[in-house]
Amino acid sequence: MDSVEKGAATSVSNPRGRPSRGRPPKLQRNSRGGQGRGVEKPPHLAALVLARGGSKGIPLKNIKHLAGVPLIGWVLRAALDSGVFQSVWVSTDHDEIENVAKQFGAQVHRRSSEVSKDSSTSLDAIIEFLNYHNEVDIVGNIQATSPCLHPTDLQKVAEMIREEGYDSVFSVVRRHQFRWSEIQKGVREVTEPLNLNPAKRPRRQDWDGELYENGSFYFAKRHLIEMGYLQGGKMAYYEMRAEHSVDIDVDIDWPIAEQRVLRYGYFGKEKLKEIKLLVCNIDGCLTNGHIYVSGDQKEIISYDVKDAIGISLLKKSGIEVRLISERACSKQTLSSLKLDCKMEVNVPDKLAVLDEWRKEMGLCWKEVAYLGHLRTSGLAFEPHVKSPWRRILLSP
Repeated sequence: MDSVEKGAATSVSNPRGRPSRGRPPKLQRNSRGGQGRGVEKPPHLAALVLARGGSKGIPLKNIKHLAGVPLIGWVLRAALDSGVFQSVWVSTDHDEIENVAKQFGAQVHRRSSEVSKDSSTSLDAIIEFLNYHNEVDIVGNIQATSPCLHPTDLQKVAEMIREEGYDSVFSVVRRHQFRWSEIQKGVREVTEPLNLNPAKRPRRQDWDGELYENGSFYFAKRHLIEMGYLQGGKMAYYEMRAEHSVDIDVDIDWPIAEQRVLRYGYFGKEKLKEIKLLVCNIDGCLTNGHIYVSGDQKEIISYDVKDAIGISLLKKSGIEVRLISERACSKQTLSSLKLDCKMEVNVPDKLAVLDEWRKEMGLCWKEVAYLGHLRTSGLAFEPHVKSPWRRILLSP
């Protein structure tokens, strides 16, 4: 999340973005939304993802692809598949973000310029959303930058709100980190331990650790938000698993988040289709990218015999393996590898050839895997933003 929004979401502030004094209010229970409107229908729980276009750390971060899926897509998929929301919304000021949100099945609230500034808080944007949607009683503010969110987490929080009567629930993660007091430069002081006794440092397994907000979501009832709080009333935390607690603020977070989401992310209800065609780029994938030229101008390439064994095993399991190269490789040299694969070389548009092979075999894109760098000269590629996995793996 943007640093401004992150700070606003994790603090208690009033509708104008100024910190409120004292503790959050303790509110009286009532039948619906805290405003005594009866029990004629269940409260409307809306998921709301804030995704403005003006991210300073990573431009258009909210729709940048993470592991083949737009960042915002990971949380929208989890929200929609959880089945606990009467509506799922994205609040944005940007056309491209709106288009991606709609592709994933979310509704879009076009936020005003007044709540799209660098100085705007999350609470500002949520209150504006509520002003336009009187039907909403509870807001589940889900951060777009938490791609490892799972539907089961949202289902449990919705139960805490609806069945156990909490006014607000926010996500936390358990950390085992020792904290020390900060010393200002130029001040002659010594640091002090804040949560440990240095003489009796506990082992990790002997210490429960501490709970920290992880920024994944903040659920709150309308009346609480209208008072200027995202946390208050009958308040509870929801502890998420550490491997699911991923947040992206700056570029350095991106590769870490990508590896985490590939291992622990939620890929949707749809089951993966079996791979039936693997297309491997020759240079840099099958080989190490080095080309040696002999005295008589013949190319010499090296490859790992493990790759040849792997290709043989894939073929025995019924997967078609084909090779492709943008460069005019020597077919005679390649044939000496004895891989027994169909191959095409001197291919300026590898995606076009890949598409031809796919159609020739009667496959959909979800049954195709590609390894290597892919260049295209205008052929449209089906993004399958709703699919649980993108089979196209692009090298840097």
